[in-house]
Amino acid sequence: MAEINTGGGGGKHDGGKVRSKKASTRVDMTPMVDLGFLLITFFILATTLSKPSSMTLNVPDKTLKEETEPIKASNVMTVFLGKDNKAYYIFGKAANEEPELKTVGYGYEFRQALQENVKKVGSDKFVVVIKPTKESTYKNMVDVLDEMAITKLKRYALVDELTDAEKTLLKDKAKLNI
Repeated sequence: MAEINTGGGGGKHDGGKVRSKKASTRVDMTPMVDLGFLLITFFILATTLSKPSSMTLNVPDKTLKEETEPIKASNVMTVFLGKDNKAYYIFGKAANEEPELKTVGYGYEFRQALQENVKKVGSDKFVVVIKPTKESTYKNMVDVLDEMAITKLKRYALVDELTDAEKTLLKDKAKLNI
């Protein structure tokens, strides 16, 4: 506890003059330091730390040997991740059939393209094939996967190889160095 030491002064000295007592104050700070450490400990233990967030990725079960019907090219949207935060996509055709290559930015534009093509086919048949190029960044891949989660599309594939027809299509129409 805090204590106040009093001492000195008093009595009749110096020819009968009365002097007032002088109190020397010394405050013990130990309890205050203890309280400070208790508060720090309480707030450290009571605070929830931010947990790392990760995205769930749906993958097929390897143990099930189900026969699936082949996917029609008319139900597939192939997305190529390019440079300068641009994505290129073709819908409904393979790259060797001279399709129309459309360019979109990530975010709202990409989401609109997904929703527009889902309406043509239906969400149960719609498949997105995501193909990053050497000029795309990791952020581009994360942005595309985020859009897949936002639009609640569950049928998509990540493919890291480009066919020869896709390479020539991207070189000619998107001016990518592949």
